[in-house]
Amino acid sequence: MLVFLVIGISSVRRKKESYLMSTLNSLFNGMSKNQKKNCVIIVLIAEKILFFSFFSFPKEIRSGVLEVISPHRSFYPDFSNLKETFGDSKERVRWRTKQNLDYSFLMMYAQQKGRYYLQLEDDIVANHGYLFTIHDFIEQKFSKEWIVLEFSQLGFIGKLFRCKDLPLIVEFFLMFYKDKPIDWLLDHLISVKVCNPEKNGKDCQSRKSNLRIRYKPSLFQHVGFHSSLTGKTQQLRDKDFVKTSLFKKHVNPPAKMKTSLKVYQQFTLEKAYNGIEIFWAFAPKAGDYILFSFEEPLKIIRYLFRSGNSEHRRDILHNTTVDILPSNVSISAHINVKPLSASQRFKEGFCRPKTSPISSLPVFSVRRVHAQ
Repeated sequence: MLVFLVIGISSVRRKKESYLMSTLNSLFNGMSKNQKKNCVIIVLIAEKILFFSFFSFPKEIRSGVLEVISPHRSFYPDFSNLKETFGDSKERVRWRTKQNLDYSFLMMYAQQKGRYYLQLEDDIVANHGYLFTIHDFIEQKFSKEWIVLEFSQLGFIGKLFRCKDLPLIVEFFLMFYKDKPIDWLLDHLISVKVCNPEKNGKDCQSRKSNLRIRYKPSLFQHVGFHSSLTGKTQQLRDKDFVKTSLFKKHVNPPAKMKTSLKVYQQFTLEKAYNGIEIFWAFAPKAGDYILFSFEEPLKIIRYLFRSGNSEHRRDILHNTTVDILPSNVSISAHINVKPLSASQRFKEGFCRPKTSPISSLPVFSVRRVHAQ
């Protein structure tokens, strides 16, 4: 059964910092349960030495909303004899050539899985509710003979195609993959289809605009600073991207709370718990804690603690556990009390396990177990 939307992401190793996990979290956080049933994200691991943590998204892997693939090395040609063009170094030419092949492989794999294909990069943040907007915009342009709908002005980010058009697009890319970057090739493809060489450039641009339709404001923002090209840094930002809230509003059960962390400015724990603002504190040390003591008996089935956000991806909790404690635990004694269930550790800034139902008047303890 075809899904409505296939999202393709190609990921390669960066020596300084990886953005893939935060990108996937941003995409999944912007999906409803129903949307996840009609969407699949395909991550192409474009290097053998790149490690992907399946444990970060077990439910998504099992349900099929997330797939991870990797081309066999025989798919790639010998890159040692590439011609240097446009003043680019040999390493940069190799990088952009391989990137063209990675995108082409993704498109070939995706074409039989859905109705539409959206190309993203592994270092972006998505506007919350991006899928609703994409679906509505496709419906508005359904009768139009477009080739690409653009949801970002940067490079090849946020480019959406009909899956039935992908074979033609990939064929064009593979003819010229050694010659130019992929966003240039896409522009050339559209020019070949509609531009009359006997007409002027203005006429060509007008015709291309009917096949290449831009949505504003942009739905995706580029956040990567360290490029996948070794030694390259970039601060590309989409000026048409509208920043979304740095936290998700939520409703929590009534509770008393206490923390040993030193709060930064007005970003208090109480405001975060009540869905008003983020909680921001100075760097924790071994032994620091956050305690939530609930005022009414609860049946706990699952819980979620999320640290960090799109603007401060490094401000996440490391070496930290979440424990569910008996209700009669005092603030001073919580460290040595045996929890009601197994301690849960933060991974990639998140802690969201499923637990066996617990009916009691519990205390949540978030503890930094040792210094990093």
